[in-house]
Amino acid sequence: MKKVMIGTFTTESNENIPEKNEITSYDIAFGDDLITKMVVGDIFAKEGIEIIPSIYANSGAAGVTKKHTYEYIKACFLNTVKEHLHELDGIYLMLHGASYVDNGVGSGDHDIIKSIREIVGPYLPITVACDPHGNLTKEYVENTTCIRSYRQSPHTDSVETKRKMAQLICDLVKNPRHIVPVYRKLPLILGGEQSVSADEPVASINKYMDEMEKDPRILSASWHVGYLRHDCPEAGCGIVVVPQNPEDREYCEQKADELAKYVWDKRHEFHYTGYTAEPDKALEDVLNFEGKPCVITDSGDNTTSGAKGWNTYILRQVLKANPSKHFLFASINDPKCTDKLDALNVGDETTINLGVGHDELSAPVELNVKVLCKGEIANAVAIGRDDIYKVCGKCVTVNVIGTNIDIIVANDHKSFQGNLQFAKAGIKDWKEYDCVVVKQGYIFPELKANCAFYVMSLTDGPTPQNTKKIPFKRIMRPMYPIDNI
Repeated sequence: MKKVMIGTFTTESNENIPEKNEITSYDIAFGDDLITKMVVGDIFAKEGIEIIPSIYANSGAAGVTKKHTYEYIKACFLNTVKEHLHELDGIYLMLHGASYVDNGVGSGDHDIIKSIREIVGPYLPITVACDPHGNLTKEYVENTTCIRSYRQSPHTDSVETKRKMAQLICDLVKNPRHIVPVYRKLPLILGGEQSVSADEPVASINKYMDEMEKDPRILSASWHVGYLRHDCPEAGCGIVVVPQNPEDREYCEQKADELAKYVWDKRHEFHYTGYTAEPDKALEDVLNFEGKPCVITDSGDNTTSGAKGWNTYILRQVLKANPSKHFLFASINDPKCTDKLDALNVGDETTINLGVGHDELSAPVELNVKVLCKGEIANAVAIGRDDIYKVCGKCVTVNVIGTNIDIIVANDHKSFQGNLQFAKAGIKDWKEYDCVVVKQGYIFPELKANCAFYVMSLTDGPTPQNTKKIPFKRIMRPMYPIDNI
């Protein structure tokens, strides 16, 4: 029986937040639990291929990972490779591409692939499914047999892409051939909020790649947006075209150049998705809008890009406005405050100081509140997969007495992306609110589909949206739009 090692290492590492990842930051799984979480076990079973599980380590969007934590995760991968080297027919991994590690390690994803390749040699097939908001290098790409990113942002096709790469490793194991991906780097740096797939030019870029993949000489084509929340030489967009067979590489070199040119020629078309406004204008527009629900995304405190979700800036805005409209903040991360509220009963009243006080943006606010309900913070394994989720923490929803402002106070920074999170928090129907404030940049599909109006508030914080204002020191230059190319 053919055998394939599988595993996951995913962190979207934002170096602008104060906390670094310990092992407790990760959802860790081994054995059958790993296979369940990776949602690909049935593919290998159908193909009659035995799975050799290594490690599942997922922290989602968070800070930079501490070296000693990363070394443990890396050792789990390498020890499995070494133990089963004599029987391995292939390797399938889910990596992010922006899993940065401190103390000079750099990208953990890149280091893991490099170290595995050094052990297994140049020919063992390795397929990788990854987030488009990850950075590439030529060495990283060429150490894989095929690396493919999700097409959609938000990542509604993440499970589809992961399963596609799992099926591919099965095919490569059964039909071995030495293929090397073609990589091109573009001097283009974009944030996720400027590259949403429902908008142009990304919709056209995805269509272009879909057409490319109909060519029998091309196994895979992908565009990697890159990641800009840590300053590193790898930052910037990347193109990967994978030949179907070794003799197709020269042809794919040409096609990679054509795809790179197609993306580059559209550089002036990238823009923020939907409607965006400075914070005062964003709130004003919501207050003046007739209809509900409205959604404000707090883009500078975007927890899906690693922010902590603890900023109270928009809350202070709304408190000052004292609106007649019914507001829900989902959520504000303050573990101490959550513990205090969790000790109370529903209906109890108390005074809290909400805000961790890390900086001015997260300054505490004294509030007289009434406990409305208690719940959990849930995180789905993928967008649209409410059937598989992890409980990450607890939360308590309160009303600010004398106002129409309700707040979900939480001890975790996971983003409220859809019905699953609200239901687990104890909110019966978030659509009954006039306005919901969430810690996101671009709005997530379920919220967008069910709201009457939404606006991305261009707030300050660890996830600023204006690329030109980020003080990069280590990236390739010149780089558009920071430089006028």
